[in-house]
Amino acid sequence: MADPSSRLAAAGRIAHTLASELVQPVPAFVTQFVSELLGAAQPLGVLFYGSVLREPDPDGVLDFYVIVERLEDWKSGYFAREANRLLPPNVEYHEIAIAGRIIRAKVAILSIAQFRRMTGRATLDTTIWARFCQPVRLVWVRGPEAADAILGCLVRAMGQAGRWAAALGPEQGTADEFWLALFAHTYGAELRVENGRRPSALLEGREARYRALLPDIWLADGLPFAREGDRLAPRLTPQLRRSMQEGWWLRGRLGRVLNVSRLFKGAFTFEGGARYIAWKIRRHSGIDLPLGPFSERHPLICLPYLLWKLRQAGFFRRRG
Repeated sequence: MADPSSRLAAAGRIAHTLASELVQPVPAFVTQFVSELLGAAQPLGVLFYGSVLREPDPDGVLDFYVIVERLEDWKSGYFAREANRLLPPNVEYHEIAIAGRIIRAKVAILSIAQFRRMTGRATLDTTIWARFCQPVRLVWVRGPEAADAILGCLVRAMGQAGRWAAALGPEQGTADEFWLALFAHTYGAELRVENGRRPSALLEGREARYRALLPDIWLADGLPFAREGDRLAPRLTPQLRRSMQEGWWLRGRLGRVLNVSRLFKGAFTFEGGARYIAWKIRRHSGIDLPLGPFSERHPLICLPYLLWKLRQAGFFRRRG
């Protein structure tokens, strides 16, 4: 077992790495979008993550999490807010013209209390900590106290990820092997439609980051491990490993239930969802799906009409 000073130093290195990532620059269209999105709103902060962070593309869909002090601080209807309280996060779709170009984004809303809970050890929901053990940028923040609160959640997310990597990975292996095992399990728990290379794609170009973080996570957590060259061996007792793997079995199955539940909830609370679907169809098939004000607000009611319009346009006859 590492001494307290070594554990504290490791925790400090983790926090320093994550804080340094948060303040890395992002393309101007990202910050301009967030400024327009927020208007007069004053959340605690806005986190930017996902595929467009990894590979900047103004024609892609940006991904943000808006962290608020209270759910009431974000403009939404009563039903949507209560649904977010019960099954976070709510997701919205926004299109904003920036410098003459339409920028698109999915925006998830979480309170800071939800963020803390969903990155803590007791959570059975893998969604949030699995997202935020990956690199993110803090593209808007209310002030130093808000930044510290958000950073604390990111440190917790990283701790969760490293802990589960030890239990779900090999008995000994490289840091890459532990992270790949973790991401394969988290994607499986969320029923996400991804190809088999997705876990490795998360590491590509960032291997040094993950390799440096994993031993520090275990050290800060008080988890003993052996190191020989680039190979690591967490010293989990058979009982602890079995207990954690049984705990993951529960999380994996609950994750699928939560994923389906969020999809169902999103049918009623995904603001701008009809426009998002129309954009996806246009991008992948070239078919322009007409949306009026009513069909934008009530996509479920208008679903038969929208499907009929797609059929008329030949969408269901296309191949490839």
